[in-house]
Amino acid sequence: MARRDADMTQGEIWRHFVRFSVPLAIGLLFQQLYNTVDSVVVGQYVGKEALAAVGSTGSIINMLIGLFNGLSVGAGVVISQSFGSHDMPRLRRAVHTTVAVTFVLCAVATALGLCIVRPMLQMMQTPDDVMGEASRYLTIYFAGISGLLVYNMGSAILRAVGDSRRPLYFLVFSALTNTVLDLLFVIVFRLGVAGVALATIIAQGLSAVLVLATLTREKGDYGIRWKQLGISREELKQVFNVGAPSAVQQALTSFSNVFVQSYINAFGSAGMAGWSGYNKLDAFLTVPVMAIAQASTTFVGQNWGARKPERARQGVRLALLLAVGCTIVLTILMLLFARPLMGLFCNEADVIDYGVRYIQLITPFYVTICFNQIFGGALRGVGNARGPMLIMLGSFVVFRQIYLYVTHWLGMGFVAVALAYPMGWVVCSSCLTITYLRSPLYHANRRLERAGRGQKGIGNER
Repeated sequence: MARRDADMTQGEIWRHFVRFSVPLAIGLLFQQLYNTVDSVVVGQYVGKEALAAVGSTGSIINMLIGLFNGLSVGAGVVISQSFGSHDMPRLRRAVHTTVAVTFVLCAVATALGLCIVRPMLQMMQTPDDVMGEASRYLTIYFAGISGLLVYNMGSAILRAVGDSRRPLYFLVFSALTNTVLDLLFVIVFRLGVAGVALATIIAQGLSAVLVLATLTREKGDYGIRWKQLGISREELKQVFNVGAPSAVQQALTSFSNVFVQSYINAFGSAGMAGWSGYNKLDAFLTVPVMAIAQASTTFVGQNWGARKPERARQGVRLALLLAVGCTIVLTILMLLFARPLMGLFCNEADVIDYGVRYIQLITPFYVTICFNQIFGGALRGVGNARGPMLIMLGSFVVFRQIYLYVTHWLGMGFVAVALAYPMGWVVCSSCLTITYLRSPLYHANRRLERAGRGQKGIGNER
């Protein structure tokens, strides 16, 4: 049986990044099809209020998903380090602990999600003509959120051992299923927003079944043996040490974005719908950097576990160059085709005008995202999740809210609101670049390497 995992501690670095990142990027593209198809279908066949309802709920959904998916980051780091160091007993314990905890978190996420629907929509001052549809969409989505959480955690296990292909296959199948069900439920059965929510949770549930079946059949040490399912305190502690900061950072950032959404909501349903369309395009534009950042985390994790810091640093440099190059090309294309791209979501001129203005103001700053994602991913790969967490919280939550409050008080209007995200990216990237350059990963063994003494001494540096 052919091996699908990948030992990234040896061989040509660029080949590992290409083989890992390309399937992952394609997978992320299909993952974005979930909400994008939802938005296109409701925007074209239901109306701008429905488009605003689906799009404006993203920060609420991401708040809860981010809280639990941050733990998948911790699991991925522990598993990748175990795999890289060939510590198979630890690898098996980490996998079974991750799966067991995921099932517990599914129940928590479902209950919590259903409880926060109405309060969160009220907090972000959702207009009356959007409130009903938004509430209906969120209620159905959170009722079936377990499928997404199980898929994400299972995929994190596979990616941690270098397998990004099978998660891609599952996403392709799931996204196509979601598209077919969207059209069926909305156009044929006329279920509106409820239809796209049902299509999403059914598709996500199928992807969860596929990833669990794959891990169950896997013969390697990272496969699930259901009789061994349980929680190891040591591995759970390590997962939480790395994952909890990332979880807190993602959840609080999304919670902060709820307040950002309240500023967007002040422009009415047209402004909300335009923002919704822009956000879907934004998700596609950031796919390459997100895929490369995840590859960087796995690559650094394996090589740090194998005590090869210089190789890990080479991977970070390559990742940054790839991310910047891809982002510049996509940014240019986005700016050139802004109006026809927005036209995919809605035919109403005021909605398209808002979306185009968001694109023109925000996309020139996308290159700054490369630095915070690549350096943040590299630091997590060596187990330092606290630094990126604090920096991202300071930039995306504290700074962004202060910026919005001050600009609103000064009456600076639409342009200032649109630039809230880019200003946070600039601050975050500056701080994370400095943090990376001062990190043990950047400095480990440098003196020894210059002296020609290879990899000796990393134990003390760590």
